[in-house]
Amino acid sequence: MTLPLSRFLPLLFLACVSASAVIPDPLPKAPEPIDDILRLQIFLDTQLFGPGKLDGRPGEFTTKALKRYQHSHGLPETEMETHTLDLSSVPENYTTYTIREEDLKFVGDLPSQPSAQSKKKYLPYDSLLEFLTERFHSAPDLLEFINRPMKLGALKPGDVVKVPAVQPFLIEEITEVPKLPEVPEFLTRVIKIDTKERVLDVWDGEKLLASLPITPGSGYLATPPGTWRILGITQLPTFRWDKSVLEYGVRSSNFYELPIGPNNPVGVMWIGLNRPGIGIHGTNSPQSIGRSSSHGCMRTANWDVVRLVKLITQGMTVIIEGPAPEPRPVVIAKAQPVAPAAPPPEPKRGFFSRLFGRK
Repeated sequence: MTLPLSRFLPLLFLACVSASAVIPDPLPKAPEPIDDILRLQIFLDTQLFGPGKLDGRPGEFTTKALKRYQHSHGLPETEMETHTLDLSSVPENYTTYTIREEDLKFVGDLPSQPSAQSKKKYLPYDSLLEFLTERFHSAPDLLEFINRPMKLGALKPGDVVKVPAVQPFLIEEITEVPKLPEVPEFLTRVIKIDTKERVLDVWDGEKLLASLPITPGSGYLATPPGTWRILGITQLPTFRWDKSVLEYGVRSSNFYELPIGPNNPVGVMWIGLNRPGIGIHGTNSPQSIGRSSSHGCMRTANWDVVRLVKLITQGMTVIIEGPAPEPRPVVIAKAQPVAPAAPPPEPKRGFFSRLFGRK
């Protein structure tokens, strides 16, 4: 008896989407994405095991996210080439987005200097391209590559853009909330941060709920290891820009108060700890997450931090592991050479002393 082919198509499809990633050798020249890797990245991002920016390229944080997801589900940890995850929840890598007139509300002039930024009421995206990269968790190079020959630097309302099929970050739904309410059932959860691995994990007992790439501090401004507690969570925070705090951890009277917006230095969320000046927060530079260092805090992408706060609460424990801040070298000023003392002046002699040579 011959069974119709249609009986096998669903199984064939499932086998295809759950097969390990096919990574060509040699790799195509960047920024060309590899479809299997992009599908895996979209899947992991949707599960809040963040691979960082979506680019469809093999990388450190995609591998870390994969292994943490596998661990959380009791699966053997593997490399990308040999994973057996069921990716059928990501049937397509791409969808489209039409630029809307109301999107322009979040795009505008963005001064580069804090002194000028402090005079504005809102720190917007500097372009529709930046708006799209954050909305769809993407590297700008990926969007530009998949939309060739469209010039993404000249986007306007009505333009249709190809984007990754990921849960979009909706900046229009982020409103000012000075302090998010406590969620008592989350108080037993723990955030564990490994600053050497540059990863933040959320645990509920023995269950790993989420894992995100971060940028911690390093060197003199290393994120302080220890056990801390969340004091409060602010949505759409302002930021006190103080060069002395950023460079030395000491407040000064010379500072600028920067307004809210996606390009605020702490992004759209501030999770303050019971260590003055230290917190987990968003960023105005998501492309640098995990690839640079901060001034002591732990920053993650805005698209990740808005989902992170749905799993945590004020009062939760935060355990930070990693190297302590390096002591600053003591700078001793060079001693200035001291000129020899001038000889004392001769005592003034009177007329008779000068006449007879008496001293």
